[in-house]
Amino acid sequence: MGEHVIKLPDVGEGVAEAELVEWHVKVGDLVREDTVLAAVMTDKATVEIPSPVDGEILWLGAEIGDTVAIGSPIVRLKVAGEGNVKNTSPGESGADGIPAGASHGDRLPPAQNAAPSSSGLSRGSAGSPELASHPRRSADPRDKPEDDGVKKDRAMPSLSGAPRAEGEKPLASPAVRLRAKDAGIDLRQVAGSGPAGRISHEDIDAFLARGPQVARATGLARKDGVEDIKVVGLRRKIAEKMSLAKSRIPHITYVEEIDVTALEELRATLNREKRADRPKLTLLPFLMRAMVKAIGEQPNLNALFDDDAGIIHQHEGIHIGIAAQTPNGLVVPVVKHAEARDLWDCAAEVNRLADAAKAGTASRDELSGSTITITSLGAMGGVATTPVINYPEVAIVGVNKMMVRPVWDGTQFIPRKMMNLSSSFDHRVIDGWDAAVFVQRIKALLETPALIFVD
Repeated sequence: MGEHVIKLPDVGEGVAEAELVEWHVKVGDLVREDTVLAAVMTDKATVEIPSPVDGEILWLGAEIGDTVAIGSPIVRLKVAGEGNVKNTSPGESGADGIPAGASHGDRLPPAQNAAPSSSGLSRGSAGSPELASHPRRSADPRDKPEDDGVKKDRAMPSLSGAPRAEGEKPLASPAVRLRAKDAGIDLRQVAGSGPAGRISHEDIDAFLARGPQVARATGLARKDGVEDIKVVGLRRKIAEKMSLAKSRIPHITYVEEIDVTALEELRATLNREKRADRPKLTLLPFLMRAMVKAIGEQPNLNALFDDDAGIIHQHEGIHIGIAAQTPNGLVVPVVKHAEARDLWDCAAEVNRLADAAKAGTASRDELSGSTITITSLGAMGGVATTPVINYPEVAIVGVNKMMVRPVWDGTQFIPRKMMNLSSSFDHRVIDGWDAAVFVQRIKALLETPALIFVD
């Protein structure tokens, strides 16, 4: 039998490290070749790490949330044959810096790290780790017997908990019962101090002294627990990106309402003409094409601002990020070269990227490289929003929900389908006038959708 060390592989060009976001195995598990051992994240893209060999997990080299350098050992397995680790005597470090025979170490996730110190470990005949007969007890207060908690509960009973067994009737005189009824007190919640738990007027007084909110609470209880949740993986990436954007970019947000009645009629007409090579159209492809036209007139909106170097990188290619909500959080897949795509091509690419993002299979390249972003919550879009710019871009266009509203046409009110666009701009490099011109151009194109198709 030998040992095989698995190192974090190269998970992308230019990537020097990755965050461990999930373990799929634990120490002692038997795995086969290609079994997924862990998942790591880089730039919002999740990469699974498979096992190259069959074996038994002996050691895991990181905790969830740790940042691991490319090439660092992350898993050690016991395998048939020699493995890829030279034999070393106990206590010596192998070529990878992992102690020989390393087992359940300090770098394991807390839920798995239940083993004592190395003095309390021994090797069985099969080479698997065994606990010594007298392991050292951890000083962690969580390792204390649960009896202490039980004693505390008995010493400090819940004020809102029933002091008697389910179905047991409280003992009390008619006068006490009448007083409790007038006060709105459930006698089942009152502890009796008399013989056989009989409730007296003094017990009522003591119950009321605890507070009227408790006295009248039937089945309601205070909750004082606090759950500590470690921010890891995609949520940590989102937090870092949002903090960076809000701390460095002075946002200006411009909200404008748009009459999309004609656009919706055109969209419905095009969708009725079903063709196998054309996907169903939503609002987004029309907005993307309108943005392409507006950016052609204002190319300074299609840019990245390197504020450290003081340089604006103005791009010719229009790469539109589409903010998408997934089960794991917010990601921004990117439709590359929207200027070279027609309406249906834009729709097809948005659908493909959205499916990949929700399935967690979007590549690093598909989640990077945007030059301007669209954010939309669909029917949950609200009346107006204040979108956060996708740093280091200089603009983001937010789509709000569509509603039928009465609009005055000069002689009467008529129902129209109205929608707001809430767009934010980096006020360091985009003036308010330029922001307004950009949004008004998009408004004109969407309200007269035939203009979108005119070159």
